Amino acid sequence: MSRPIQIKKHPFPSLLYLEWILLSITALIAVIPPPVRRFRPKLPELTICGLFPDLSICNLLPELSIYSLIVFALMGLKLPTSSNKNKIIYTSFEILLILITGLFGERFARLFPFLYIILVTRSCLIFKLPGRLFVTSLSFALFLFTTQLKYQMFNFQASPQAQERFRFLSLNWSLVFGLSLVFVLLMMNAVLSERHSREKLAIANEKLREYAMQIENQATLEERNRIAREIHDSLGHSLTALNLQLETALKLWQSNPGKAETFLATAKELGSKALNDVRQSVSTMRSNPLQEQSLERAIASLAESFHRSNGILPIYQINLEYPLPPEINTAIYRITQESLTNISKYAYATEVKLELATARGNLRLIIQDNGRGFDLGQNTTGFGLHSMRDRTLALGGEFNINSAPGSGCKITVNIPLTRLT
Repeated sequence: MSRPIQIKKHPFPSLLYLEWILLSITALIAVIPPPVRRFRPKLPELTICGLFPDLSICNLLPELSIYSLIVFALMGLKLPTSSNKNKIIYTSFEILLILITGLFGERFARLFPFLYIILVTRSCLIFKLPGRLFVTSLSFALFLFTTQLKYQMFNFQASPQAQERFRFLSLNWSLVFGLSLVFVLLMMNAVLSERHSREKLAIANEKLREYAMQIENQATLEERNRIAREIHDSLGHSLTALNLQLETALKLWQSNPGKAETFLATAKELGSKALNDVRQSVSTMRSNPLQEQSLERAIASLAESFHRSNGILPIYQINLEYPLPPEINTAIYRITQESLTNISKYAYATEVKLELATARGNLRLIIQDNGRGFDLGQNTTGFGLHSMRDRTLALGGEFNINSAPGSGCKITVNIPLTRLT
């Protein structure tokens, strides 16, 4: 069983303070004597002891009412929240205390209906909607029962005119009290619903934050693995070959300087290739790869770099009707960069075509080569393909790849612009 609601961890401290204010007003009114009526005989208090002062127990009942009010106030400091049995016992004991205060409390009986309002407020914090409705209905029924009992007591000594007036005031007071209970119930339901929505939203935000952290960590890990593979496959291979060329040149330097010079020239070419690999890796890791330049210019730079590395000048056609959002520019640049990198490494192509255009609220990117291609059923788990697909799907687009051994490869990216512009 979970712990009761404590004062320091009360879900609605303002309601607890309001409850104390109502109880303080009740106690204050009980201390202040009623106003003196000059032209009308003073009526006795409409309680059992007020009408039957000769009862032996009446000497103790006023003190019992005071203690009941104090206990009722202290019960608001801890509310049961888990066990239905404890909730029912708790609420039943509260009702008993209210009845003692209302029937035997003399001056306390003047404001005992406020205790029912506090009872309904507390029931909203510990019960679900059916329980709240039951406690509210029971409170109103008990109030009507107490009022009727007082009316019968009042009939013993009042004139018919006074009885009629008391009945009229009781009816009005009952209607006002019933509407007050309904208002409190609706207000508490609205407050609790809002709090429940906020809690669900906070939980969803926390899960979203955790998911975002997991995605970020996963993306960081994948990026590290990709860079590690990049270094191992390109830079590591180039440096290993460079080291072998230099060792051979050193061995032949004395005996055959001409041949050693040839190995040195090869080593220089390998060093230049390693330097290009490093520059490409650094460019890939940049947070803003476009570096304040337009997408057209950035793609042109990629084509020039591809031409320098492979001796093939990509045929590209760019037709953008209007500027694109930064997130789309970055995604298109990364997809184009990754595609050209894969073509350079694996395709052995002699012709590369690139088309980028906007039409009818849609952006289309097509990258096609005439290389050796690959089997889609056996080679779709690479980091590069996953990265391009994830970037496209993150923008609500579609990513398609068509390839077959010996038939080249065609990548098509479609991104809707209506939701992003």
